[in-house]
Amino acid sequence: MSDFTGKRVIVTGAASGIGDATVRRLKAGGAHVVSLDRNAPTAEVDTHITVDLADPHSIDNAVAQLDGTFDALLNVAGVPGTSPADTVIAVNVLGMRHLIESSLGLLEPGGSVVVVSSSAGYGWPNRLETIKELLATDTFEEGAAWFAANPQKGNAYNFSKEVATVYVMTMGVALNDMGLRINAILPGPVQTPILEDFRVSMGEDNIDGIATLLGRHATPDDIASSILFLASPNAGWVNGTSLIVDGGISGVVLTGLVPTPEI
Repeated sequence: MSDFTGKRVIVTGAASGIGDATVRRLKAGGAHVVSLDRNAPTAEVDTHITVDLADPHSIDNAVAQLDGTFDALLNVAGVPGTSPADTVIAVNVLGMRHLIESSLGLLEPGGSVVVVSSSAGYGWPNRLETIKELLATDTFEEGAAWFAANPQKGNAYNFSKEVATVYVMTMGVALNDMGLRINAILPGPVQTPILEDFRVSMGEDNIDGIATLLGRHATPDDIASSILFLASPNAGWVNGTSLIVDGGISGVVLTGLVPTPEI
């Protein structure tokens, strides 16, 4: 169990799945936890603030309620590809970015930001210039307008996670200058309440095939432990990078041992 005694941590998406598992591990490790979510968490937290990550004004209101300084901001919240494309981009990219950049001044030196992206964003090198155009927008509203004018082919969830992964990589040096770190976790399928949504948006054969190949899907605890590693001093020189936590599926896909899923 990681020791977070006396550490103050913000967790988005704390009400279910990976966020719930992360909160439980943090509390068991002695942390003071603030939850940001649309729904109230069932796990014990010290403070819960209701927020809609698809609404920048809601994010601003939530940040205004954050009291004191923090050691980590863990961005776990996300929506699947069964949601409307503009909502997927709003929550998984623009809201995440808005929250991070609105909260950096609340993080203590040595603080860590972790973003839960996805191994579904493995195609980012093929759209890097397009992703950089979106990330060049300055505000939530400008980003939403860019996406409305530049709809992307394929599943919006995949694109959102491509953008999230690239965002983390581009921000590493900037946060280092502030005495902070930022990293991403890239899970594969995880046994959470929204797994059925992924079966719809990414195809049953793809999702079931991964479980067949690996023997099971990840559990929320599998991912939470890696999130807490990146949030901890044990990862003190890990910055601006992505940790793939998918049981090995990305390795065999990216090296061509297994065909790339058609999504």
